[in-house]
Amino acid sequence: MKKINCLIADDEEIARGIIESYVKQLDSLNLVGMCSNGVEVYNALEKQPVDLLFLDIAMPHLTGIDLLRTLKNPPAVILTTAFREFALQGYELNVVDYLLKPVSFERFIKAVEKVQSKTGSQLTENNSIQNKDNELAFIYVKSDKKMVRLALKDILYIEGLKDYVKIYMPDRSIITYRTLTSFEEKLSASQFLRVHRSYIVSLNHISAYTATEIEIGKAIIPIGKAYAKEVLKLLEA
Repeated sequence: MKKINCLIADDEEIARGIIESYVKQLDSLNLVGMCSNGVEVYNALEKQPVDLLFLDIAMPHLTGIDLLRTLKNPPAVILTTAFREFALQGYELNVVDYLLKPVSFERFIKAVEKVQSKTGSQLTENNSIQNKDNELAFIYVKSDKKMVRLALKDILYIEGLKDYVKIYMPDRSIITYRTLTSFEEKLSASQFLRVHRSYIVSLNHISAYTATEIEIGKAIIPIGKAYAKEVLKLLEA
């Protein structure tokens, strides 16, 4: 997988450190440098073009917005700022995303996913990493105040429990505050199947099924009446 070379620009050392720590957690990103003002960024890009620029707006000597106006062939840009009022200007300059400080890791990943979609490169996607077949190999979920990486091949099934979900694996389970529908939209239909309003199952782990139930290991998953026709059609294909 080709790494995405990126540059961080922010006049605040703490803010640079936060984005740096996020970049270093994603194997698909390669940090080539950090700058504290717009002039440094301009000079750095003249010497070494990059694929992605994390750019603060309020910087001395040359603001992030003014810098973008000077660049003839800018890289993909993710703005990082404490000011909402510059959002329109940023999007008029074709930035990929606009992150308001303090930036959470989950929101950072979503922004990187947009870069992936824009460039066509294989990056870590909204909480995910793609495999060679262009299907998700991993997802990141927030649990116990940290982002946990889960291999999709290890997921047995996912249970929706009101405003959170429980992800079951052979050796453990993870609870995260997301909706089951958000998982259904993200997961590949060739790997996972919604079989009930409260359950998504891994097709690779189904050991047996009937017209009303699916067995995965020792677990018995009900097939909802609204899903039965499509589920059975797929399983019997």
